[in-house]
Amino acid sequence: MSALPSPKARRRSRLTQVAGAFMPPPVFDFWAQRLHPTWTWERPLARVVGHARAAEGAVTLVLKPNRHWAGALPGQHVNLTAVIDGIRLTRSYSLDAPVQPDGRISVTVKGVDGGRMSRHLLDPARVGDVLDIGPGFGDLVVPATATAPWLFLAAGSGITPLMALVRQLAAQGMPAPVTLLYWARTRAEFCFADELRALAARHAGFAVRFVLTGEMPSAADEAGGRIDATLLDALAADHATRQTYACGPGGFIATVETLLDGRVPLLRTEAFTPLPRPPADDAGTVSVRLARSGRELQLARGVPLLAALEAEGLKPRSGCRMGICNTCACGKPAGAVRDLRTGTVAEEPTHALKLCVNSAVTDLVLDL
Repeated sequence: MSALPSPKARRRSRLTQVAGAFMPPPVFDFWAQRLHPTWTWERPLARVVGHARAAEGAVTLVLKPNRHWAGALPGQHVNLTAVIDGIRLTRSYSLDAPVQPDGRISVTVKGVDGGRMSRHLLDPARVGDVLDIGPGFGDLVVPATATAPWLFLAAGSGITPLMALVRQLAAQGMPAPVTLLYWARTRAEFCFADELRALAARHAGFAVRFVLTGEMPSAADEAGGRIDATLLDALAADHATRQTYACGPGGFIATVETLLDGRVPLLRTEAFTPLPRPPADDAGTVSVRLARSGRELQLARGVPLLAALEAEGLKPRSGCRMGICNTCACGKPAGAVRDLRTGTVAEEPTHALKLCVNSAVTDLVLDL
């Protein structure tokens, strides 16, 4: 049985019903946010309520979404939007833990050179800021009834969605055996190291190895080297029997897929930087007609459509910029495009072309 709304929630609901009869939602939002920063008619917002150092160059933010947020599962990402120097920027971040009973969530953000959003969020003065927040998306989720053994492979900030899954399984008593292999350049860059070691000591079914690529290993749970078949055999000899999730930079994920695709019971991967692009002979420009606005543009081949459109001064909706969140997806009634992750050319009409990972091959019509 679902819980009844609290008296406070019922009063707020009656207020929105009454106000809605007299003012449009944007006007309601303007005045409601004078009373509370996350009160809105229907717009999902989250307030930054905590900020703590997670590792060298990384912080964990605790967010309190309002009641309009659609939620997310451990292992999923959410789009966060901030206004920086008068410009709205949206980026995707992974939850690093399950949603708390009071509705709070946490994300761990690593600073990126030239990354305006990450540097904005790393500023300790941002506690109290309000961000737009989107619903959870992504396939790195563990079923509630999971009992088969798992292998989690994380590199750099790819640890964040996998840490959420480790915490989820630990809260359930670690019902399935889990091995986590976690790569970083130096010890100072490992997030959650103390907690992971404590979980390994507490749960016989959980093992973690910290793999260094820029320092020599010294502790018993440390190893050294970049991912390859020999290292996988040494650190997870039974990996061929384990369902495997991997998250990290594009090059790391490309290696994981080469090593394990078709060789493990299940393989799901997510790259937080673009995968290496296959060679293409695309050159020159094509004509791209925007069906809604009626504009016609000359865009370069071989360039992500999202970047090409932005270079023309357009601002299509976007999020992860990696082909995961679908925020930039739009219709393509006509024309051929190349998936820059795989090199595959698609000529069929589609309602969900991901602008961030596709480039034009021929003249196009886009539903923009």
